[in-house]
Amino acid sequence: MRNRASNTLSKGKIRQSWSKYNLYNLQRFRSPPTANRTFFQQKWSAKAASRAYHGEQVREGQWKRMFNHRIRSVIPMNAADLAADDGSLVSSGRGSGLDKDGKSAYQTRPTPYSHMTFAPLERRLDVAIFRALFASSARQARQFVIHGAVTVNGQKMKHPSYLLNPGDLFQVDPDRVLYATGHTKTSFERREGRLARRKAKSQKSQEAEEAEATEAESKETAKENVKETPKEDTKETLKALLAQAKSVMSAGKDTLAPQRKQELRGFQQAVRRVLSRSESSTILADSLEAQFSQLTLLLKAKRSEKPVKKDVKPRPEDAFASENGDTEVASAKRDTEAAVSDKLSEAFAQATLGNDVDASELSDEEFDTLQRALTQMRDNPLDNSKTYSTPWQPRQYMSAFAFIPRYLEVNQNICAAVYLRHPVARPGSAEVPTPFGESIATPAYGWYLRRRW
Repeated sequence: MRNRASNTLSKGKIRQSWSKYNLYNLQRFRSPPTANRTFFQQKWSAKAASRAYHGEQVREGQWKRMFNHRIRSVIPMNAADLAADDGSLVSSGRGSGLDKDGKSAYQTRPTPYSHMTFAPLERRLDVAIFRALFASSARQARQFVIHGAVTVNGQKMKHPSYLLNPGDLFQVDPDRVLYATGHTKTSFERREGRLARRKAKSQKSQEAEEAEATEAESKETAKENVKETPKEDTKETLKALLAQAKSVMSAGKDTLAPQRKQELRGFQQAVRRVLSRSESSTILADSLEAQFSQLTLLLKAKRSEKPVKKDVKPRPEDAFASENGDTEVASAKRDTEAAVSDKLSEAFAQATLGNDVDASELSDEEFDTLQRALTQMRDNPLDNSKTYSTPWQPRQYMSAFAFIPRYLEVNQNICAAVYLRHPVARPGSAEVPTPFGESIATPAYGWYLRRRW
């Protein structure tokens, strides 16, 4: 979608977008009037409305070169009927093709050929990405392709106008798909992300200072020929090796061979790359996985130790008090519910911190709720470094546009899809998704069918 100004309330057009303004324009769209209009004007208005949706990011001249008056269609034939047919059905209608009811097959299930006018545009890579629900608009899918986030058959493709062939597999970067189909960040979440980045930057600067201090210490130890202490951790060992490489480079500046210097520089770059690599996501995933398994075992153990409560029959005075709306009983019930919710929230807080959780005081529903919360925390964690809102949730108004055409086979787990075949027209249905009916599709096809060159 171009911007909000293109979808004004006075002359709103339907676009290939999940915007709420586009959904409103889709709901209030009406076919252009045909009274007091020439056939040329009817075709022009139908062409303008359909082109605003189908390939509005494509120039008109480029689309005219893609247009083909030959429409792909499939007419399924029943082999049993063909084998049993001896020509009597056709002869009964004297060659008119009528069935026993006196109606032709076209009248019972017509084939919407004119809805296939814009079928060549469905082969474009950006349109296919939008149809596969990997982007919220065709223009956003075009942006993904230009920025190098899309591969076709394993090769990076930066041309949105690439025409897919049957069997082609295209894949989009999962982070881009989550950003396009998820909730946008609020101002509070953006602020938290900025604070997290500043904190990571300060930690990185502190680590750099510590590395410099370690280098100075290693130089002093090298001069004094003091042996290194064993059992150092991996990070300190890499820092010491980096310092030694620097000392060798500085000491043998004039005596070392150029090839030897190049090898030492490559070794230093590799060590720096390993030291500066952010391991936050790996550590977070490992800690959450281990924490989830440990908490599950603890909860099951505590649950098995929970004493079985005997069934307590309700007393008549309690029922009488509830029927008469006793305020004391109602207040006691509210206090009990508040205490239960406090226990559940406290248990979840302790679980997120990695502490031991006492599940003996939780009911069955609370126990199941806690397990679901821990599962969601493991599978969909909070990460302020992402460009989209976390934990991830599908964006608003997505359900109205969430459909996949029959000519695509989509795998949402890896954000990949296969272009199976070209869309075709069948009796009663057309495989090109369009929000317009026959009154728009037929005049638009007639407009482009006319030879203007």
